[in-house]
Amino acid sequence: MFQTHRQDLTFVFVFVFVVVPCILIIRILHHLLWTYIIRQTLKTLRNSLLSLQKTLHSLVLFITMSNSNDDSSAVDPPPFDPLQPSIPISYPIKTLQDLHSRAYFDSFHYPFNKSTVPIHPLNGASPTLPARPRILVCHDMQGGYVDDKWVQGGTNADAYAIWHWHLMDVFVYFSHSLVTLPPPCWTNTAHRHGVKVLGTFITEWDEGKVIATELLSTKESAHTYAERLAELAVALGFDGWLINMEVELDVDQIPNLKEFVSHLTQTMHSSVPGSLVIWYDSVTIDGKLDWQDQLNEKNKPFFDICDGIFVNYTWNEDYPKLSAAVAGDRKFDVYMGIDVFGRNTFGGGKWNTNVALDVIKKDDVSAAIFAPGWIYETKQPPDFQTAQNHWWSLVEKSWGILQNYPKVLPFYSNFDQGHGLHISLEGEQMLDTPWNNISSQGFQPMLEFKDDPNPATIQVLVDFKEASYSGGGNVTFKGTLEENASFIARLFQAELLLGNLPVYITYSVKSEETSLLGLLLEFSSARKERKSVLLASRRIDQSSTKFSELIVPRQVKMLETTTEWATLEARIIMGGYTITGISAVCYRPEPENSRRTLESASNVQDNASVHTPAEYFAILGDISIKTSGQNSDFPLSSSWLVEAQYVKFASDSQGTKTLSAKIIWKLKDGNDSVFPQYNIYLGKPAKQAVGSLDGRVESTQEYLGVARVESFYISDLIIPSNTDALKFIIQVCSVEGTSQNLDKSPFLLLDVKDK
Repeated sequence: MFQTHRQDLTFVFVFVFVVVPCILIIRILHHLLWTYIIRQTLKTLRNSLLSLQKTLHSLVLFITMSNSNDDSSAVDPPPFDPLQPSIPISYPIKTLQDLHSRAYFDSFHYPFNKSTVPIHPLNGASPTLPARPRILVCHDMQGGYVDDKWVQGGTNADAYAIWHWHLMDVFVYFSHSLVTLPPPCWTNTAHRHGVKVLGTFITEWDEGKVIATELLSTKESAHTYAERLAELAVALGFDGWLINMEVELDVDQIPNLKEFVSHLTQTMHSSVPGSLVIWYDSVTIDGKLDWQDQLNEKNKPFFDICDGIFVNYTWNEDYPKLSAAVAGDRKFDVYMGIDVFGRNTFGGGKWNTNVALDVIKKDDVSAAIFAPGWIYETKQPPDFQTAQNHWWSLVEKSWGILQNYPKVLPFYSNFDQGHGLHISLEGEQMLDTPWNNISSQGFQPMLEFKDDPNPATIQVLVDFKEASYSGGGNVTFKGTLEENASFIARLFQAELLLGNLPVYITYSVKSEETSLLGLLLEFSSARKERKSVLLASRRIDQSSTKFSELIVPRQVKMLETTTEWATLEARIIMGGYTITGISAVCYRPEPENSRRTLESASNVQDNASVHTPAEYFAILGDISIKTSGQNSDFPLSSSWLVEAQYVKFASDSQGTKTLSAKIIWKLKDGNDSVFPQYNIYLGKPAKQAVGSLDGRVESTQEYLGVARVESFYISDLIIPSNTDALKFIIQVCSVEGTSQNLDKSPFLLLDVKDK
């Protein structure tokens, strides 16, 4: 007993007074070194610190094991086995052996990780990048694969997301694993907005030198690994690679390194039109790990055989101009790095990131913004939504809008940011618990940030607390507005050329009785003629001077589930014109009795006493633009083959039974599905309707989640007692925002009796 007590005291003393302080000191030193010391010195020091930290970690494990006995030892969870069925996740490839063997394609998780949203022609994006300065955004957060790793979605309503896609051209998913594969949620939503997505191949530290030796051992090995990377990009649906060789190399390895980069670029181009391979400014042509912070003769040989260079972020003010001169007619392929954390970056990063952006834009090259998740990781005040919108507004102020949408029809947005507190479908709430899934992002509105919003006017925000019409978000307008006044808020900057067919604009609105909400469409012709058309359910007096035309939309749907949401539709024929802008218009038309009062008022009565500001509140739930021939015809339920795989039943000590299974579906005719997503429900037993006198019964469904591939994994689903079968319903959803009636949707009836 005494001996055990001494061991406990020894463990506590060593852990509290030795290990913990050492680890804290190491982390503080690492942060300071990373911030203030040049990277070459940091490489050596960080290796030493990591070695020390591993030693201390081993000491803790030794003491812990010495202090434990068989009865009190915790059971370690089994290691991750990608071959075994489990909740689908995204994960990197960590070894060259796994890359070479193509082991990833044998993983249970591989089919779930395929992106299903093409970058074109869905959004009208060109296969090639525009001939102008561009912005590349490199996402690096907490080692990668955080909340975004859950392919079918997670439960964190506050999970990180990006929604300012209109301010970038390329998105890179970065981590310090050998092969970083972008989770499909990022590729899906980036492609939806016309943004290309790259994975990362990185070699670093001592382990990276060993990997580089094998990778570059022969010309054939360099080609083989390049082909493996291209194969992964094609299979998973992303657009290329950032190559970061942060290791010292022998000069005689450089020819094979060039073979690797060149062959990867050529293979990607032949496999995916418009794909990209970007070289990171690290190792030089003479094999030195020496960041140049500019394009020059030491890294240009790599630039010449790929699609661009990501220049290290510790450059001086004249380096963008010097790099542009070296690049010549490829100056837009030079991406000057900016570290948002501010680690020796020009301008200091953080809230001064736009300082570097201004210099880069002036010198007519491109920018690479590294780690914009700084806003989220450092918890910038007052809250993430506000801080994120504020920070990106500085980017927009510096560079302007880079992506216009809509560009093609049909177009649909429910303003979902990919996280929230509930999920709705056509005004009916299907889920009331926190969730996150970036794949669920609709086209994001280009809302303008007001640094110091005036409480006397309208505030515009994407809201997650107010009930949504579709998905988990909406655009909310709230504040004060005078009678007979209007307020205009930008939603989209468009580039949509209209043909001769009529175009139907449909939108859902929920508002107070005197808070009205319309849409303003701006048009431009080939001869630069400009028109503006207001869609408003009631006339605005200023419409004769502010707008070219007023159209009163018809109400096409008032939901049975609630009288609050109204769906309105307008028909427009503007062949040859291009929609250049879509805005929301908040207005409060003057009541008739107020107008009569004003007309008969004496001279003593002040006009302001009649036009008193009043509270305004309205919600825009979604918006759809399509032609008459773009309505979806859903296949009959009998057209689908629905099956279950990897079916597993389990029970606990209380007799509770659970089910895990992979549900798959496909069209029986063998054609590929054109539908972007599927809502998955569990059918509940029918019950008699409340208040029904005719014995009518109604069935209910439990929303389980959403799939963007033709499969969904169900994990540890509790089977209700006395249940013989479970019915899984796959609700097919169209690109224009409509969903198949549940009664007509494909389903699977799974026998669970006596299992």
